[in-house]
Amino acid sequence: MNPTIHDVARLANTSKSTVSRFLNGQPVKKETEQALKNAIKELNYHRNVNARRLVMHKTQTIGIVVDDISNYFYTPVFKGIERIAKEKGHHCIFYSLTSNISEEVSSLDFLYEGQVDGLIFVSFLKRKEEDLKKMAESGYPIVLVGHAGSLEEIDSVDVDNVYGISEMVKYLYRLGHRQIAYISGPDHLSATKDRLEGYEQTMAEFNLDIMVTHSDWSNESGYLAMNQLFEMGDFTAIISSNDETAIGALKAIQERGYQVPIDFSLTGFDDIAISSWTYPALTTIRQPFEAMGIKAAEILFNKIEKKQFSSERHLLKPKLVLRDSCRKI
Repeated sequence: MNPTIHDVARLANTSKSTVSRFLNGQPVKKETEQALKNAIKELNYHRNVNARRLVMHKTQTIGIVVDDISNYFYTPVFKGIERIAKEKGHHCIFYSLTSNISEEVSSLDFLYEGQVDGLIFVSFLKRKEEDLKKMAESGYPIVLVGHAGSLEEIDSVDVDNVYGISEMVKYLYRLGHRQIAYISGPDHLSATKDRLEGYEQTMAEFNLDIMVTHSDWSNESGYLAMNQLFEMGDFTAIISSNDETAIGALKAIQERGYQVPIDFSLTGFDDIAISSWTYPALTTIRQPFEAMGIKAAEILFNKIEKKQFSSERHLLKPKLVLRDSCRKI
């Protein structure tokens, strides 16, 4: 038979309640802690998770639903979530749309079936309004990271993309730039619309002409978009809506014999690792990914612990990172 908590208590010469406290992460005397560790190791004791769930009516597990688990932008988000989950004594289980499930909304079954205590949906893709409505109406602890549409009845955490691009326009304006071009992103990503809005609104505030071309946020498309801008008119600065696009644009500028920032100032968005290693190093916007994960997990556990009942929507401010790709004119 498998060893029980009674066996551990007997071998460690302590009480069952002390063993239980120790297993739940509560402090015990130092000598008792060592005796319990020795007993657990000697007996090869493992907790009966199913019995624990029956007693507590909790799985001690939260689910993280992600559209593509290989997306490196999500890693710090996961880190933030896991940090809070660990503090709360919960495990994280990941569900990827590329393997486990067909679409985000179908993962609600994990809640209905009692497999997890709550779900965090992580995606920077645009979500369908009908899917968001189903999530909001489920009545279970759910938090979205990324796009939440126009729905106010669901908890969400995202980056304030409008603010991020607006800050970049204002920075270039302070440097003396009045002809600022913009390379936008793909329509299927939720940030594209907000970043373009930040550019257009702030340019309008300064009564500046708008010049926009588009990319799919790849190096290649940034290269092509930059060549399109050269055919569109005059400019002294270019804001790329992500760093990959900016790196492609940088190549196109250099191939034409121009230099950044002497001839053109160039910026990105995201602050990916390579952005500090380009020549010149790229001025960009750093997204608070880990803070997003922390905030999403805090909201989720407030829901699980019934400390929060109304919905919350949080837009976290990104940070302007100044490097060498811009100059005053």
